Amino acid sequence: MIRALGDDPDRPGLERTPERVAETLMYLTRGQREDIRAGIEDGLFADESRDMVVVRDIEFASLCEHHMLPFLGHAHVAYVPDGRILGLSRFARVVDHFACRLQVQERLTRQVADHLVSVLRPKGLGVVVTATHLCMVARGVRKQDSDVTTMAWRGSFESEAGLRAEVLAGLPSKRNGK
Repeated sequence: MIRALGDDPDRPGLERTPERVAETLMYLTRGQREDIRAGIEDGLFADESRDMVVVRDIEFASLCEHHMLPFLGHAHVAYVPDGRILGLSRFARVVDHFACRLQVQERLTRQVADHLVSVLRPKGLGVVVTATHLCMVARGVRKQDSDVTTMAWRGSFESEAGLRAEVLAGLPSKRNGK
């Protein structure tokens, strides 16, 4: 790749670049090889809570599967428990697991939602993901201020517009300065 870019892979500063790139790609795609159950299910607790829980601003970095450029953003998860709650750090682990692979944001959002539903079995769950894609910022259309928002609604969040609105109203927005 270095030669294809017109540079000398043997010049000082580049000798170890192929190793570093390989290590970086293995790290950024570790979700492909990790067992999602490890460290998640031991954070599940029986609890009679029935009020909505919102975990906001779970930062993540992922690699666009089309260009292998990063997309960076935040995931927000809301759920209404039904006899089970999950330790809060586990939400970040689930987001990281699915973000750390060659990915598209639409699939990432769906995978996080579907996995959390399978673990928690909540009355309702919503996942909102907002990200900046370097494939839009650094190449192609080069739109520096663009971002993408995807949403997945499960259970009562699918049928109750009021629940969705409540979640969305509490999320940060760069447009309104929250």
